[in-house]
Amino acid sequence: MAISLVKLPTKKRGLNLRVCKGHFATNHSHINYYIDVTAQKFRLNEAKAVAQELTAEYKYRGAVDTILCLDGTEVIGACMASDLVKSGVFTSNEHGSLYVVTPEHTTGSQLIFRENTMPMIAGKHVLVLLASVSTGYTAEAALQAIRYYGGKTVGIAAIFATVKEVDGMPVTHIFDTSDLSDYSSWEPRNCPLCQQGKKLDALVNSYGYSNL
Repeated sequence: MAISLVKLPTKKRGLNLRVCKGHFATNHSHINYYIDVTAQKFRLNEAKAVAQELTAEYKYRGAVDTILCLDGTEVIGACMASDLVKSGVFTSNEHGSLYVVTPEHTTGSQLIFRENTMPMIAGKHVLVLLASVSTGYTAEAALQAIRYYGGKTVGIAAIFATVKEVDGMPVTHIFDTSDLSDYSSWEPRNCPLCQQGKKLDALVNSYGYSNL
């Protein structure tokens, strides 16, 4: 089946939710909706709109030194950093600016930093930015990496989320399951669509989808 996206209007100015209903597999689960955040990640005007929504939660919460970008959210991260600096958010960085950094992934899905980027995490107040948080595995890996490299997580932000917190850390988000009342996620072995004999429509991850 070819992915046919439907654009759902939302109450967020300048932001829409693009979705396709079907049977999809991620690295960790099976889901009944593919949520396409490509435009929010790569189109500048939408990335700015996402950044404005998310930074509103962190302007007065305390220090932010680094934004750790996962799922290809670097454009949003740069916009968030700019917004936070303009708002006067406190940062302990001597240069008065924020770092926007992406980790390296090992074959075992662990997050690592090289010697040149370690100082951007060690001793820093780190905000984790993701495209989506559903199972929470990716966000939890980020929290573990930040602790390992000596940083302090000050928040988790995402475009779409199905969970309210990960490892006790609240997840700030723009869209959630209230925007998709019948959204469901299952462990692959407990997927009712598989049990009904419905074939997968596509494999999906943070890069996009591959039709089957």
